[in-house]
Amino acid sequence: MPSGAVQNKEVSLGAGVVIDPRVLFEEIENLKAKGKTVSLTIDPRAHIILPHHAHLDVLREKGTGKIGTTGRGIGPVHEDKYGRKGIRFEEFIDSERFSKRVNHLEIEKAFLIENFHCDSINECREHIPRYHELGSNLKKYVGDVALKVNEYLNKDKTVLLEGAQGTFLDINFGTYPYVTSSHPISGGACVGAGISPKKVDHVIGVTKAYTTRVGQGPFPTEQNNELGEEMRQKGNEFGTTTGRPRRCGWLDLVMLRYSHLLNGFTELAITKLDVLSGLKKIKVAIAYECEGEIIKEWPTNLEILEKCKPIYTEFDGFELTGNELPKEAKIYLKFIQKEINTPIKMVSVGADREKTLFL
Repeated sequence: MPSGAVQNKEVSLGAGVVIDPRVLFEEIENLKAKGKTVSLTIDPRAHIILPHHAHLDVLREKGTGKIGTTGRGIGPVHEDKYGRKGIRFEEFIDSERFSKRVNHLEIEKAFLIENFHCDSINECREHIPRYHELGSNLKKYVGDVALKVNEYLNKDKTVLLEGAQGTFLDINFGTYPYVTSSHPISGGACVGAGISPKKVDHVIGVTKAYTTRVGQGPFPTEQNNELGEEMRQKGNEFGTTTGRPRRCGWLDLVMLRYSHLLNGFTELAITKLDVLSGLKKIKVAIAYECEGEIIKEWPTNLEILEKCKPIYTEFDGFELTGNELPKEAKIYLKFIQKEINTPIKMVSVGADREKTLFL
């Protein structure tokens, strides 16, 4: 569910989203139990994650080609989508069509799971009756999200497109193959929702005051030490869907500058500044050094990136005692703002809503 649901906002899941019906239904029920009004539209073109997608994901992560996925079936469902054999929401909510499509897919997946991975698909098959029930329950939410969003924009209503994951997990521009299977950049929001790029007037870049990564892949500023563990614990840096501990390190401006290039930020939101509170010194990577060469731009070659050592600028630490930013924190933020050439409009100094400061 989009985060706006917790504030009783009208929310939508666009055609670019892949949906696990079991997880979605559970989230809807949890919101209702907390007294929230669920106003949801699901695009009929969104693809459905099936039990064998997640099963395949987990089996692959047991092999030598582990890349650190969530094991939730994201990669395999996109494979079916781009192979033009996936099941979309409009088929999922039609029990007869769903039965035909899922039976056909299971023949292929059973061969792959049983012959290549030497495992069984039987447990996946046992979940299918539950999917028929979920399709019946979720059917009422179907609607053309692209049409709805464009109608709202044409009436000058405010629409917020919420992205998941991060720039460097983008299938094209991320640290391939340690990436997701879609486009979590601003251009991907237009494709996923079905709107023209000309209708986007603000792009808010959301970044922590430090850098994190979950799963495998290069991470030049990673602090695989007591400091990294302190950041993890203070920032509650554990994966949202899996609970896996995130890797933590200093803010990397090489990454953030390239992210700005790809996304076209009009403003920045810096989160979790409070995690750095209490440190005597704070570092920020401004460039890399690789085999004697200074690199200021993001390397597209993963082998080069893995050899890169960060070049740091150091700042005095600060103590946050309330919602007022001390001088040292302002100096830190102004440096980021100047380097990215983008105004910082929001800063969070805690998890609660009232801990978000608007500058």
